[in-house]
Amino acid sequence: MKKSIITLSLAAVLGFGSITVGMPIEKASAANKLNDLNSQQEKINQQRSGVESKLNDTDKKISENQSEQQSVQSEIERLDKAISDALAKIEEKNQEIADTKKEIEKLEAEIKVLVERIKKRNELLKDRARNYQETGGMVSYIDVLMGAQSFGDFVERVGAVATIVEADQEILQAHQADKDELEKKQNQVKEELASLETMRAELESMKKSLNAQKAEKDKLLASLKHEEEEMHAHKLELAEENEILAAQEAAIQKAIKLEQERQAEAARQAELARQKAAAEAAKKSSSSSAGSSSSSDSGSSSSPQVSAPSVSSGAWTKPAAGRLSSGFGGRSLGQHYGVDIAAGGTVPIVAAADGVVIRSYYSSSYGNAIFIAHSVGGQTYTTVYAHMRSRSVGSGQTVSKGQQIGIMGNTGQSYGQHLHFELHRGSWDAAKSNAINPVGIVPL
Repeated sequence: MKKSIITLSLAAVLGFGSITVGMPIEKASAANKLNDLNSQQEKINQQRSGVESKLNDTDKKISENQSEQQSVQSEIERLDKAISDALAKIEEKNQEIADTKKEIEKLEAEIKVLVERIKKRNELLKDRARNYQETGGMVSYIDVLMGAQSFGDFVERVGAVATIVEADQEILQAHQADKDELEKKQNQVKEELASLETMRAELESMKKSLNAQKAEKDKLLASLKHEEEEMHAHKLELAEENEILAAQEAAIQKAIKLEQERQAEAARQAELARQKAAAEAAKKSSSSSAGSSSSSDSGSSSSPQVSAPSVSSGAWTKPAAGRLSSGFGGRSLGQHYGVDIAAGGTVPIVAAADGVVIRSYYSSSYGNAIFIAHSVGGQTYTTVYAHMRSRSVGSGQTVSKGQQIGIMGNTGQSYGQHLHFELHRGSWDAAKSNAINPVGIVPL
């Protein structure tokens, strides 16, 4: 089996012994059998209580998981909005940067004009300075004034000189203003562009951080969903276990009743035998003639189905014809808690011993499977028959050793037609701690 069928805690506690007519039974043995069945029933009740508690815990964990998923989903939605907002702002900043770059292009054109004007003024100022050096600066202006022919001419020359001097001052002032404006515009553009680039970098960093957070939340949500799926699967396993335990509880009641009836019948037969023996002894002592009686046992035997194994003497018989294809114990696929019997064609599967069917159902891993409880020599056993093509007995049904219960198949997690057969001394639990090697006990 690749994995266990379900998380079960089967109490293999059912069963009944064969009735031997005319022979006395040990009262202690009969009482032990009933005590064993009652003890196993109490264990089943405890197991069912434990399973129901686990179901409640699982429901609580599922509810907590779903609540956490909602919280994570809300956080993911918040992050999605934050990421969308960051992207919108980045787009906005990209547009502002593009607009600023266009403004820079305009400023660069204006700067070129300013640079050209400054360049021309520099040339003019150089000429002025050169002329000032060559003529002695103010001396040349005095010569101009002293060369006046009349007072009116002098006034005109004074006005002209003042105008020239004022023009020089304006040139210097305009030159300085252009230089200041140029420096201001250059600094303004640099600062604005740097500010926009910084904001965009911050937004990109924020977006990266938000994406990382969202990735973590997505990962957490996926983990929670996977955990929820596992818990739902576990809940289904627990529910199936609870159903099996409930079916088993009903079966054990039937087994107790059968055992009580068997003991009552055995006691009745023993009493009849005692009375008969007493009557024969009395008759023999009172009669001078000897009588004899003869009896013959008649039994009916039915030929097994074609390919079905012959029913062995003793408590156990081989459950199916075929070769032992895989033994009990470790193998490449993991620990094997049973044996596999393989054969081709239509191969009947029979009950390995007298017992009561605990459950007959389809399992995703075992396929068509049957669990049967037995009481052999005062010891309870459980047998499991898996991967059958079909089943011919139902839950709670009483079966006898060698009775056909199904057909060998390849259902569930199986690779080729075979019967997976398990033998458990006592209960069948999730860890299969009671599983024993059937070889040497069941004739295989």
